[in-house]
Amino acid sequence: MFDVAGLRVMRAIAEEGSFTAAANALGYTQPAVSQMVRRLEQRTGTVLVERKGRSVRLTEAGEVLARHAANVLVALDNAEAEVASIAGLQSGRVRLMAFPSSSATLVPRALASVKSAHPGVTVQFSEAEPPESLAALRAGTCDLAVAFTYDGTDAGRGEDDLQGLEVIDVMDDPVLVALPQHHPLADEDVVRMSDLDAESWIAGCPRCRGHLLAMGRGAGFEPQVSFETEDYVAVLGLVAAGLGVALVPQLILTSVSHPAVVTRPVEPHSSRVVQMVTTADLRRVPAVAATLDALCHSARELTGSGAALPG
Repeated sequence: MFDVAGLRVMRAIAEEGSFTAAANALGYTQPAVSQMVRRLEQRTGTVLVERKGRSVRLTEAGEVLARHAANVLVALDNAEAEVASIAGLQSGRVRLMAFPSSSATLVPRALASVKSAHPGVTVQFSEAEPPESLAALRAGTCDLAVAFTYDGTDAGRGEDDLQGLEVIDVMDDPVLVALPQHHPLADEDVVRMSDLDAESWIAGCPRCRGHLLAMGRGAGFEPQVSFETEDYVAVLGLVAAGLGVALVPQLILTSVSHPAVVTRPVEPHSSRVVQMVTTADLRRVPAVAATLDALCHSARELTGSGAALPG
């Protein structure tokens, strides 16, 4: 029923006391102000302004409208200022979810970059494996997810529909085998998966466990999983104690190591792809775009790649 221009006119009339003075204050013509008042009166079905010569007086309905107009216009002005601040990266909020091994490596340097370049932007961070983070993104409780997928699969792995999501591959993360330092295969340059058929295995998240089982079956055996943990510090501790071997992503080894554990490339070669996932609309939000760019730059630094961010 009410438009912003009409509300500004009613407030100006209340403050200035005449159509002419209100027009001058707003930069309008006097006929334009008269026309806006008539339009408001038609919409409300009542008289808002009583004309007395060159001066005017607001009716009771006009005073009510002018009083509320002041509050509405202040709220709109504040909203415009906040939106402008967000658009200019002076403020903004990004809800980020990332899988654990990325939260210890590429995420911290990316968040430090965002904080340095855009101190008014707040990034709310939580850890989640890809099925959970993709579900949160689709539910609207997450703006940007750092996910991963293994060779030959997609980010959804059948657990979530990727339609409507933007998936950006940012780095290839080789999978290595972790062995106790005195293991018979520890001195090999490359360890064949088929030579590990008699080992006890330590498995990680459900997606990682599925990858381990697929690798073992591809080599002709069913891996015997003795321990399960998503904590790579615990994984390396178990390996160091001689309780089993494990497949570990190379990414985590940039922040976690154990002196009694050696890691070797595995044959056949396997890797996972680290991905950034968002939506086309969210990617146009300045704070989300800045965080995405920082994460991609962090991934390129970790891999030594100069590849550009996909458009």
